[in-house]
Amino acid sequence: MTIDIGIYLPQVSSTFGQMLERAVRVERLGIRSFWIYDHLYTPGLPDRSSLEGWTLATALLARTTTLRIGHLVLDNNLRHPALLAKMIATADEISNGRIEVGLGSGSVALEHEQAGIAYGPMAERSAQLGEALAIIDGMLTHETFDFVGDHYTIDGLPSLPAPVQQPRPPLHVGGIGEKHTLPLAARYADVWNVPTYGLDQWERKAKVLDQACETIGRDPRSLRWSHQAVLVLAEDDAALTAAQEQAGRRYPGTGWNVDVGGYVGTPAMLVDRIGAMGERGIDQFIFLPSDRGEGDTLDLLAEEVVPRLG
Repeated sequence: MTIDIGIYLPQVSSTFGQMLERAVRVERLGIRSFWIYDHLYTPGLPDRSSLEGWTLATALLARTTTLRIGHLVLDNNLRHPALLAKMIATADEISNGRIEVGLGSGSVALEHEQAGIAYGPMAERSAQLGEALAIIDGMLTHETFDFVGDHYTIDGLPSLPAPVQQPRPPLHVGGIGEKHTLPLAARYADVWNVPTYGLDQWERKAKVLDQACETIGRDPRSLRWSHQAVLVLAEDDAALTAAQEQAGRRYPGTGWNVDVGGYVGTPAMLVDRIGAMGERGIDQFIFLPSDRGEGDTLDLLAEEVVPRLG
């Protein structure tokens, strides 16, 4: 199994120059992917600047050469899926096949209410997300596409150019909800992403996902699994103690699951932990560095961990 490492650095209070510098650093270190968020502003921090997610990703793709870039996750309520499919194909051509597509149903009601964007109940938003995933998949794999749903209708819409990645760029669906999210992941996703808040129960949820795949006749092994987790990495035990204290301040509470699901340790400890998770089916790890990429975490990861993963 090939282990895939990515870095998640949300664009909180960051200029484009700062985000580009971080992306270029990640690329230079040989880390495979770079991830950002998709909000109108940083949740809970309305006084901080926040670059729009799709524009930022496209600009970063245009200024890098090997780095794969995606969102955890795009908000389906912000863009019509037919438009988003065109945006995906265009960004894939601009980047010569390096876009990753994470899509969700939206998670912060307040920003929608403030912008006057509809934010229905979870069941409604999940139904919309399912139709959006079907449209995006269809438009990226057909020259013209038709779709009739309860929320969207597509009537013979031309969808050229085709994306560079074939049959299309990877679709990521994140979450652990058994009623709505996992069935959508089973039907449409190439990658199921376990967010930080689900790391303490991911194995039980994986069994539910396997059953959802089997129910629709999909081989569960055709669906990759990924972890989104806080990374606390330090050169030795003394430095690790300080790094853990920093992580506790920056990522408090069960929503981040640093104590239960975080990846915490020295390089040797992380190699063992990632390897153990790989044996249990996780082959992609998208890390939020506890130092936000400002210290030596990225260098340690690239130089002391990644080369030893096999």
